This record gives sequence, structure tokens and C-alpha cells, in this order.
Amino acid sequence: MSESLPIVCQTSPYRIDVEAGKTYWWCACGKSAKQPYCDGSHKGTGFAPVKFEAERNESYPFCGCKKTSKAPRCDGTHKAL
Repeated sequence: MSESLPIVCQTSPYRIDVEAGKTYWWCACGKSAKQPYCDGSHKGTGFAPVKFEAERNESYPFCGCKKTSKAPRCDGTHKAL
């Protein structure tokens, strides 16, 4: 794997029920064993997790392919993979 490209974890979003006021850290590298959350596996790769602060209780589509242009939200890019 090139360190400049994230690992595609799945070709669909992770639908996560988020809680208002809670902070989530989305894995941008694809190496985390706790997808879609960061577990620190990015260290030394040049990737960094993306902070997401939930404003309300909702089902949120975290990107699974790691190629979204609206991180951490799924933007449908996985449909072209």
C-alpha cells in the first residue's frame, strides 16, 4: 500500500447513530481495526483522523471507502469504485 492512499474499508457508508454533543474521530487512513473510528493506526503515515462533533442525535453516514470529498460524511464516491 502506498502511504499516500487510504485503504478502502468498505464500498458503502457506515451508518452510525451519533449522540448530540459527543465527539467522534473518523479514521482517514483505513488502517483502524475499529472502523469507522480512529484507533491510532495512522501514526507515521501522514494521515490524521477527522474530528466530527455531533450537533443532534441522528444516523450519520461515515465514509467507508475513505475517498469522500466531504470527510467524514459519505458523498457517494464509493459508487464509482
